[in-house]
Amino acid sequence: MGARVELLCWGYTNLGQLGLGDVVENIIVQPRTCEFFSSKSVQEVACGRYHTAFVLQDGSVYTCGSNNWGQLGHEKEGYRPEQVRALDAQTIKHTACGESHTLAVNDHGQVFAWGAGKDGQLGIDSMEETVRKPRLVKSLSGHEVTQVTCGSWHCMALTKDGQLFAWGQNTHGQLGLGQGISSQSNPQCLKTLVGIPLAQITAGGAHSFALSLSGAVFSWGRNHCGQLGLSDEKDRDVPFHVKFLRSQKIVHISCGEEHTAALTKSGGVFTFGSGLCGQLGHNFMNNEVNPRRVQELMGTEVSQISCGRQHTLAFVPSSGLIYAFGRGNRGQLGTGHTFNAQVPYKIPGNWVPCKQKLPLNADQSKYCVLKHICSGGDQNFAFCFHYKNSEVPDDFRSVDPSGCVRTINNNSVKWTLHLEGNNVLEEKMI
Repeated sequence: MGARVELLCWGYTNLGQLGLGDVVENIIVQPRTCEFFSSKSVQEVACGRYHTAFVLQDGSVYTCGSNNWGQLGHEKEGYRPEQVRALDAQTIKHTACGESHTLAVNDHGQVFAWGAGKDGQLGIDSMEETVRKPRLVKSLSGHEVTQVTCGSWHCMALTKDGQLFAWGQNTHGQLGLGQGISSQSNPQCLKTLVGIPLAQITAGGAHSFALSLSGAVFSWGRNHCGQLGLSDEKDRDVPFHVKFLRSQKIVHISCGEEHTAALTKSGGVFTFGSGLCGQLGHNFMNNEVNPRRVQELMGTEVSQISCGRQHTLAFVPSSGLIYAFGRGNRGQLGTGHTFNAQVPYKIPGNWVPCKQKLPLNADQSKYCVLKHICSGGDQNFAFCFHYKNSEVPDDFRSVDPSGCVRTINNNSVKWTLHLEGNNVLEEKMI
């Protein structure tokens, strides 16, 4: 058993999505302890637009926030986290949240879905408007799912045998299935990426990304702000190779509603897409159609990034600090204010780097070391260690072997990528 972790939260909680119970405020402008989980061991947090899911170490799931479409999986009002009792027989390892739906993956790689379903985003061969109890996604039962991700109204799943499935709304080609394909209520395999070992999948509002083990980045879906990083603002209905990032050694990607952030192996951060609220961190509010490095973070080595709807977080382990930029009107930035930030701002707090020595007279109980950041919608969560019992923070640049198809030593293997224009044909070891 590792060191005890405290869960902090900040941002918008008008419908209870921070899990703080009956608080008076709708906006929490600085990190605050989520007391409900003080005696529970939270393993993972997933944020939807107005709801949140928590996975505990024992495999149970708690949810809070809006329940208009049954996305909480229980009948409670949502201001305080409640356990999803319909999943009691399951050991859940991973969740993902969309606009108003939720997915959960158990320890056998089975997927359960609930919430809004009118666009087919539940993957249960039905366009039911509301599903209030978790249902098994039966058409994926023959596969062991290792990752799931949700856009606003679509979903993707990566399986252990290397297949990528997508379902839900396809208005902008976000399923990646090709021209003229309507919304899908059953998971569909993306044939264009078959055979490519994938390390990560992620989705934004209506756009999608896949990252290969070799660092090749593929994007598709809505692109009206340049969020695909393909030098234009045209939607794509199949995966396209983001050539600009090929030489950058990308190791992690996070998507907001209309913007994208990419983390490099050396700790650099590139952002692109909508800049309306400053969420790109480039000190202006223009859109960017090409990935552009966040200059204000140069000179630091970032190890974690996370995008909310219109804001971005970045963690620098050497200083122990979290930086935030973008929309701040609902407290999303955690800076104590509600203004937008066009460049990264430090989130105030007694943050210290792991293992850093404190002054002799310092009160150790007041200091904390960040473990993990998570954003979505207009809410944020941070897992923290108390200084005295701190451990090394998570590093998004390290591939999780359990989440991808297979892992290899990239230092001893060379890759070749066969393209036709920007379309991928195959990627293989040489």
